[in-house]
Amino acid sequence: MTSPASDLLDKIRQQFDTSPYPRVPLDKSPKDNPNLLYIHSLVTPYYLRNQKVIDTKEKVILDAGCGTGYKSLVLAEANPGAKIVGIDISEESIKLAQQRLEHHGFDNAEFHVLPIQELPKLNYQFDYINCDELLYLFPDLAAALQGMISVLKPNGIIRSNLHSSIQRFPYFRAQKVFTMMGLMDENPQDLEMEIVVETMKALKDNVELKARTWNPNKYEGENGKEGILMNYLFQGDKGYTISDMFTALKAADIEFISMVNWRQWDLINLFKDPDNLPVFLDMSLPEISIEERLQLFELINPIHRLIDFWCGHSNQVQAFIPVSQWADSDWRLAKVSLHPQLKTRNFQEDLIACITEFKIFPISDYLSLVEEFVGIDSSLALCLIPLLEQSQPMKFLVEHWKQFRPLDPITLKPTDEEQAFQMVQQLLLKLESLGYIMLEL
Repeated sequence: MTSPASDLLDKIRQQFDTSPYPRVPLDKSPKDNPNLLYIHSLVTPYYLRNQKVIDTKEKVILDAGCGTGYKSLVLAEANPGAKIVGIDISEESIKLAQQRLEHHGFDNAEFHVLPIQELPKLNYQFDYINCDELLYLFPDLAAALQGMISVLKPNGIIRSNLHSSIQRFPYFRAQKVFTMMGLMDENPQDLEMEIVVETMKALKDNVELKARTWNPNKYEGENGKEGILMNYLFQGDKGYTISDMFTALKAADIEFISMVNWRQWDLINLFKDPDNLPVFLDMSLPEISIEERLQLFELINPIHRLIDFWCGHSNQVQAFIPVSQWADSDWRLAKVSLHPQLKTRNFQEDLIACITEFKIFPISDYLSLVEEFVGIDSSLALCLIPLLEQSQPMKFLVEHWKQFRPLDPITLKPTDEEQAFQMVQQLLLKLESLGYIMLEL
């Protein structure tokens, strides 16, 4: 006799064998999506945790639940020189993943039909594990996380995520409706998907379930089938909260590093005037834990479908002084690096053009890490030119800027060393806080 968990696993496998996910064309490349590459680069979370820049060459990266391999391709593009290993329980998906990486010229990749529970069979220890859109399907979150941490190197990092039970609640209600209708008794096929479409179209537009979930442009027609399966008929789909995430991490003895889209979880940004909060909030918010801050954000503004996070082995974070607390003596010893996803030909050509034409350089057009526009004055943008080739000492960038502006434009006297230092320092401090550059001692 099979167990309920085994039956569910078979249903999930059948669903992805019948409809491999994601349905991204084989020739589609992520090269023109720097934001996607940014969050899949090991450089990003490694710097957040250690305030150090890591070289991805010869690192070993696991794509757990790789599906048809599009995220495996993203990982390969975002981490030059790394070996990519993909696993999935769907044999049909694995075939497509292998074809995808070969099509794009990545020969340092391998794929296996394997569940997470059997990861030790691969005989690998990984520098980075990408477990995207999978963890919420497991009946025991802590056990799944422990399975991954067992094959993670001591200083390795895991990226994973959970469906938000609060944000996604309307879809869970819809799944319950269609379960009651018997559409998920077996592997949903075209007939079940047609019934979903007919049912939703038949409801009045002001009916809450339809108003909250249904989009005819997204779900109707042949192209809507993937969305129907992954939202209305998703076998094993479950929702969790921030509290659930931290509970699972603690149970697995894993340390939280950061939310993947951490800037979009900023509790203070929910207030009209962050500098003039009500007295109670002004006194209490600075004292609460990261977990409590994230939980409050989730309750007040549940906009994120995914609770998307980075984590790793406990007690691996090495103490460092945050850049915002550096003394001038620290700054004078600092090494500056441009994030790898900005080292593109397009970025370089446009940067040089803006400097030549004395225009504001719109750095947020090339990596939109924050919602607002981020521009750099053309004279200061000059500091980024040496970083396109390699990391540079802070003092080199100061001297480089002084050569461009040897005279104070007002007094026509030689540019003061301290003034030049302060100008470059303020630029780098802003760009580091936004994620465009990295600073290390």
